[in-house]
Amino acid sequence: MQSLGMIENWPVPTAAAAVIRADGTVAGSHGPLEHRFPLASVTKPLAAYAVLLAVEEGAVELDEPAGPEGATVRHLLAHTSGLAFDEARQMAAPGTRRIYSNAGFEALGDHLAKATDIPFPQYLHEAVLAPLGMTSTELVGSPAKDGVSTVADLVRFAAELQAPRLLAPETLAAATQVVFPGLTGVLPGYGHQKPNDWGLGFEIRDGKVPHWTGAGSSPRTFGHFGQSGTFLWVDPAAGAACVALTDRAFGPWAVEAWPALTDAVLAELAGDR
Repeated sequence: MQSLGMIENWPVPTAAAAVIRADGTVAGSHGPLEHRFPLASVTKPLAAYAVLLAVEEGAVELDEPAGPEGATVRHLLAHTSGLAFDEARQMAAPGTRRIYSNAGFEALGDHLAKATDIPFPQYLHEAVLAPLGMTSTELVGSPAKDGVSTVADLVRFAAELQAPRLLAPETLAAATQVVFPGLTGVLPGYGHQKPNDWGLGFEIRDGKVPHWTGAGSSPRTFGHFGQSGTFLWVDPAAGAACVALTDRAFGPWAVEAWPALTDAVLAELAGDR
């Protein structure tokens, strides 16, 4: 895909990207696909997937207590537990505000580890990474932000997100729809959003402005971006997903470059139909 060549002009030391069709085939790729990048918060969808698998296996339940008083696994996945961004301090009653929280995902990891008697990084490896053949991916710390991976591996995860074989399709469908609709909150790097819609571990595009995806992205688009200059989105309307990994921290460069790339990718995909 010619559009992916745009990453050559990004002001970053290293970048790689790929587009994955709904059938799992790669529509195009660019850059060092086997280069390992810190994922930052693109770790969260991987962690969420492990939690959703644990729910299907009966190890935990979405509505069982977890995290701060009154919160559940569902609240933690949807950033509505009330926990602060980066500390285990409750700032709101569960279900009343969308407070993006690394601490919430760390509470999820602790909760699952206690429920299964398996350290969360090991559970993630056994439940998600190994079955998908993501051999270059590992969690080296927090389930909120300490994953390391390659574009080649995330191609496999993006294919799973479009045609799940580890999760039941209905479980993934529920996770990629708005949970606790109508809540306001801050989308890191993009300011206050009303509403600030999320699914279970996935951010939902809806009508958010500004946003890190493109003007042409459908409201059903879901995914995540990371402060290490990384993103993964899936656009069901386009029948495709896109992964881009870099080694420069998120900032104004990404606010400008990412939507332009997304819109170019979507236009090229539409032209190929």
